[in-house]
Amino acid sequence: MTTDVPDSGKVALVTGASRGIGYAVAKALVDRGDRVCITGRGEDALREAVDRLGADRAIAVPGKAHDEAHQAAAVERTMEAFGRVDFLVNNAGTNPVYGPIAELDLGVARKVYETNVISALGFAQQTYRAWQREHGGAIVNIASVAGLAPSPFIGAYGMSKAAMVNLTLQLAHEFAPGVRVNAIAPAVVKTKFAEALYEGREAEAAATYPLGRLGVPDDIGGAAAFLTSDQAAWITGQTLVMDGGIFLNVHVS
Repeated sequence: MTTDVPDSGKVALVTGASRGIGYAVAKALVDRGDRVCITGRGEDALREAVDRLGADRAIAVPGKAHDEAHQAAAVERTMEAFGRVDFLVNNAGTNPVYGPIAELDLGVARKVYETNVISALGFAQQTYRAWQREHGGAIVNIASVAGLAPSPFIGAYGMSKAAMVNLTLQLAHEFAPGVRVNAIAPAVVKTKFAEALYEGREAEAAATYPLGRLGVPDDIGGAAAFLTSDQAAWITGQTLVMDGGIFLNVHVS
């Protein structure tokens, strides 16, 4: 694919972007004219994603998000290929365990934090030093509604996403005024990552949402594109809840 959209001159690094939400974010940015570097663990999946996005607008750097060497390599490769890195979207995440938090293996909890929180901080540090400190830009962290309220059976994930929300506040404060930092907190989005939450019962799950459906990756992609755009130039330190209205149910007795 080769896009006919004029080059915006802007460049984004999107983590965990070979599929699902990350890919939808990358596509939304490419569709408006940005160039992107996408990361992920699977080389084949990344290669296919680059083919769909357009090799003239996208590159990929495979690796594990929590690996500091991978973080540095991704930013370095982006700078080499495109000469800048205006936007960072921290989407890489993991949730390897379901069950009560009282029985949570602490080693697993550490892994969740390494991938979901520490990696986001690492990528933010790298992009800030490489480009954003001197030239400005924007960061979007993909959090979750699980970080805003108790979430049975995904407690470790929820804790890590709560930390992601706070990390957004810390970065927004420290990186201002040149770099805006915001988060998106989705409810259930139809991705392979979230299949366990709706597989085999999608209609039942969707019926609990006032808008009558689960989220789709493009919902989040559009929001990330907005938060990295000039239309969001006076927004920082915020968490945009995208939940199909599910939190409205909390207020209904």
